[in-house]
Amino acid sequence: MAAPDVAMLTEMARRIRAHVIRTVLQLGSGHLGGSLSAAEILSVLYFHTLRIRPEEPDWPQRDRFILSKGHAALAYYAALAERRYFPPEELATFGALGSRLQGHPDMRRTPGVDMSTGSLGQGLSAGVGMALAARIRGEGWRTYVLLGDGEIQEGQVWEAALLAGELRLAGLTAILDFNRLSQTRSTTGSHPPDLLAGRWRGFGWEVREVDGHDPGALAAALEAPADGRPLLVVAHTVKGRGVSFMEGRPEWHSHPLTPEQAQQALAELGVRP
Repeated sequence: MAAPDVAMLTEMARRIRAHVIRTVLQLGSGHLGGSLSAAEILSVLYFHTLRIRPEEPDWPQRDRFILSKGHAALAYYAALAERRYFPPEELATFGALGSRLQGHPDMRRTPGVDMSTGSLGQGLSAGVGMALAARIRGEGWRTYVLLGDGEIQEGQVWEAALLAGELRLAGLTAILDFNRLSQTRSTTGSHPPDLLAGRWRGFGWEVREVDGHDPGALAAALEAPADGRPLLVVAHTVKGRGVSFMEGRPEWHSHPLTPEQAQQALAELGVRP
């Protein structure tokens, strides 16, 4: 794989964040914190790592991606729009009656979406199925699943992790957006940072930990492992990243924006309102 263009990936993450801010301002609601924390992850996936054809969304040999933390759909749609699965102007229809861009991703309506998500804890199970299907068919595409650290308190995640390790699903990569906050509280009580990697390794996974806001480090961490195991990339992130008054504050998990707040957020991101 070619070396990552870190400057381009950083710019794409900035654009994703700007789209999120503008859309929440227009709609009057939306999940901000976890969308902003995942911007570099989605930038690296969609502009470096994934083998995809936006002009042919159902290309059979494409890599698969599942946004298991489906409430971060705003950032997901922004990445898809910037990758030209649909025009960026369509982001203005987010949440509207009849729009292809609903509050949670819909694989039947939205170009580029491989799995409908929203009920937390289910995405990794679907990813196991996709990775197993690739193996059975003798196909070379990989499956990537983006998890939230609040989400991995769901038991189904660990059932899927156990099965993936047992089957040695080398075609499966999970990325954990480890921003250490759920909707209302810290996640480090149930998943202490010093124990988290060991828990996944105990289920048979290779684990790599990385700064989730460093595109170069993310790109390197997402390289497929060579030893036939599934891969977990623990991306250490900050909830609300890029906007000073949102960073590390759980109340910005989902929250409306005033025009003044949006203007400040966009200014901090270095873009025009």
